[in-house]
Amino acid sequence: MRPDIDINDYDYPLPEERIAKFPLEHRDDSKLLVNVDGTPREARFKDIAQLLPEGSLMVFNETKVIPARLFFKRDTGALIEIFCLEPYEPSDYQLCFATNRTCRFKCMVGNLKRFKGTVSLVTDHCNASDMALLDALDLKATMVERLDNTCIVEFTWQGGDSFSHVMSLCGNMPIPPYLNRDTVESDYERYQTTYARWEGSVAAPTAGLHFTPEVMQSIRDRNVDIDYVTLHVGAGTFLPVKSRNVAEHNMHSEPFVVTKAFLIKLSERLENGRVIAVGTTSTRTLESLYYLGVHCLEGGEPDVVNQWEPYLDQGYQYTAKEAVDALVNYLESNKMDKLTARTSLIIVPGFQYRMVEYLVTNFHQPKSTLLLLIAALVGDGWRDMYRFALDHGFRFLSYGDSSLLKSR
Repeated sequence: MRPDIDINDYDYPLPEERIAKFPLEHRDDSKLLVNVDGTPREARFKDIAQLLPEGSLMVFNETKVIPARLFFKRDTGALIEIFCLEPYEPSDYQLCFATNRTCRFKCMVGNLKRFKGTVSLVTDHCNASDMALLDALDLKATMVERLDNTCIVEFTWQGGDSFSHVMSLCGNMPIPPYLNRDTVESDYERYQTTYARWEGSVAAPTAGLHFTPEVMQSIRDRNVDIDYVTLHVGAGTFLPVKSRNVAEHNMHSEPFVVTKAFLIKLSERLENGRVIAVGTTSTRTLESLYYLGVHCLEGGEPDVVNQWEPYLDQGYQYTAKEAVDALVNYLESNKMDKLTARTSLIIVPGFQYRMVEYLVTNFHQPKSTLLLLIAALVGDGWRDMYRFALDHGFRFLSYGDSSLLKSR
C-alpha cells in the first residue's frame, strides 16, 4: 500500500538569505550538524573522521556532472536552450561521451515551440572563449522526436573531438535553479566532487562537495573503508512535489552501476560492520540493491526498482546480506563484473532501511522528496534538527553545510 503522507507536514520556513548561493573558499570549512543520538550538535566538517564508527564502510557516488546546458539559435534568431539529460544513441554513457561527429541525447528544450529543423551553436554562451575553435566545431542540433516532456536531439559536429570534449567547450554547468544566478567560472570546479570519475549527472551529489583529499585520508586513517557506486543524477532531483498527497507524486528514474567487487565488500560489511552513505544518491543506490537482490531470489532479473516497490506488502524476509549475495551470484553466473540497473525508488517515512545506518547529507528544500528521505531515517527528529540548523547559522542546500545522521 502506498503511504498516505501529506507533503505539507514536511514544510519549514527557509529564508532566501539562508540558501548558500556560492561555496565557501575551502570545501571542508563547512559546518557539520551531528545527530547520532537524537540531540543535534555542531561540529566542523574537517573533523568528521573522528565521528565515524571504526570498521565502517563509507560509500560515495563517483558520478561526474556534465556541462549539460547548451544554447543554440535558429536562422530567425530565436534562442533555443537544450538541456542534455541522458544518452539515447548510443545509450551507454561512456560510449556516447566517446563518440565523435554525431550522437543523440534525451533532452529538455527551452523555447520548444520554436525548435524546428537544425539549429546552430551560440558561441557567446559557451564555456570556452576561443571563438575560432568553436567555429571550427560547427556544433548543430536537430530535433529527432518529441516525447511527453522531453525530446530526442541529434548533435553533429566537425573534427575528431569526443562529445565529452565538445560539451566541455560548449556547455554550461547546470547549477541548481534555486540559486537564482548564472553559472560562473568557479562552478566548473566547485559544483563537482574531488573524486568525480564517470560523466553523466546533470546535478551534483552535493553531500560529497565538502570532501577534500585530506578529509578522505583522515577517514581511511580512522580505519573506515571507502568505496564507490555510480548513480547519474537526473534533473528530476529538483522536481517539486506538486500533489498534496505524496502517493500521487511520480518519481524520476535514474541509472546506476555497482561493481561485483563492491558488492562482495558490502556483503562482508553487512555481516560485521556499519554502512555510511554519502548523500541521498548513494542511499537510494544502496537501498535499491536490496530489491534487486530480492528479484534474483524470486527468480527475476535485477534490472529495475520501481518507485513504490518497498511499500507493497510482499512479506519479504530476506536479509540485506542474502540480497547482496544473490546479486554477486547473479553476476558470477553470468560472467559479469558489474551490475547496471535503474531505480525510481522513493524513500518516505515508513520505509525500512536495510543497508544504510549512517548518512552524510546537506540540508534540503522544504516539501521535497529528499527531506522525506531524511525523515524516514531519523523520524520526527528532523524538525528539531532543521530548527537547530536555522538557529545556529547553518547554510542550506547544494552549496550549504552538511550533517551526519544515524538511523533511529
